Amino acid sequence: MNENIIRKMQEIVGEDWVVSDLDKVSSYCEDETEKAVKPKVCRDCVVVKPASAEEISEIMKYANENKYSVMARGGGTSLSGAAVAIMPTIIISMERMNKIIEVDEASLTVECEAGVTLLDIVELFNKHDSLYFPIHPGDEGAQVGGMVVMNAGGVRAVRYGVMRDQVKGLEAVLPTGEIIHAGGKLIKNNAGLDLKNLLIGSEGILGIVTKVTLSIKPKDKHIGSLLVSFENDSDAVNAVTEIFKSGIKPLAIEYMEKTAILRAAEDIGMTWPSNVGNVDLYFIVSERKEDDLYEMYETIVGICEENNAVESFVAESSKEQKTLLEIRSHVYPSMHKMVVDAIDAAVPIKNLAKYMEGIKKIYEKYGVEISTIGHIGDGNMHNSILTEDAEKPECYDEIVDEIFNLVIECEGAITGEHGVGKVRNERLKLQFTEKELNLMKAIKNVFDPNNILNPGTAL
Repeated sequence: MNENIIRKMQEIVGEDWVVSDLDKVSSYCEDETEKAVKPKVCRDCVVVKPASAEEISEIMKYANENKYSVMARGGGTSLSGAAVAIMPTIIISMERMNKIIEVDEASLTVECEAGVTLLDIVELFNKHDSLYFPIHPGDEGAQVGGMVVMNAGGVRAVRYGVMRDQVKGLEAVLPTGEIIHAGGKLIKNNAGLDLKNLLIGSEGILGIVTKVTLSIKPKDKHIGSLLVSFENDSDAVNAVTEIFKSGIKPLAIEYMEKTAILRAAEDIGMTWPSNVGNVDLYFIVSERKEDDLYEMYETIVGICEENNAVESFVAESSKEQKTLLEIRSHVYPSMHKMVVDAIDAAVPIKNLAKYMEGIKKIYEKYGVEISTIGHIGDGNMHNSILTEDAEKPECYDEIVDEIFNLVIECEGAITGEHGVGKVRNERLKLQFTEKELNLMKAIKNVFDPNNILNPGTAL
């Protein structure tokens, strides 16, 4: 990395907060994207650890003036290459900006800096009697800023939506160095264009989020888990549709192939409570009153039985609930050493059965295992292409082409929560027209006329 850049960064944030040693820089240059599809990593970078939006502003002004590439770095939990440096880059690590500023119970909000982790928020509200942050995208090392720009989702999106639905307001530094504020604690605000929602899900190409105001919710006193097994996908999808039509909205509805969940259980030495059927639906439900919780159990089980469920299991104790969640959470780690690519398409629930049947046909055609789990309650499925050594099979390109063509045929989106990053760019033309893509590129150009912020990402 250019010594002039390193010295300038030291002037802005202090020598102690600039890292240029290759061994120490290396881990900041990439994220958790699968090795087989990860872009080639450039490690000729400098890591800068600012403590304020004002310091980031100075960094961006300097980088923009000199046309140096910049990438914001959060927890590094992205699975789409969004936080992979592909050219010499000033990497802005948000780790020092980790303060929880305020819990406002009157407005039902929590304000925090972008470097606060999901774990920090979980622990904060574990100590709170009546309030909590409602969504849990997964890895608790993820930082709030990253969760915002990637529009993180997770299992609880069924009831509470995704990160976009939780963000009330934010502060961000533009590529040209200006600090802007968008949104706030208002319930209604119909003035001007919605810059907040442009920044949410922008994958770090429009600005660096430095502060966020998040919505929080009252805790339900009673929470429970329910497992229902089916012989086939079609029956499971029909059951989910009927459950929603009944007016029930669980916290989560997860879909799991039996082979995947049993492998996860075995991998951590635990026992999954069902060995029958080929697919499982895992429900997490919560209610204010215990009687309402049990009534919800009965309704869900009844609907599932009407749709040919073969077995149901209510996890009544906290130990049983913890076991189900722990095994479900271990599905991806249990097969990580075999994952070539984890495709996270989203399709309308009405087309899920068609989509799953199409995935099976692709699997049978090419003889390569495609493991399917996902958030069936919002149509976001995770199809992991597996090989013994996690290397691309010869037919990889054909498999991926057919999967994404199937997604579009099912009126879906090429990514439901992982994002486009630097690995799905070429697939955007399947989902969007040339005009739509050009509008997106024009927006990027307005925010970032020199294309310095995370180039090669999202578009």
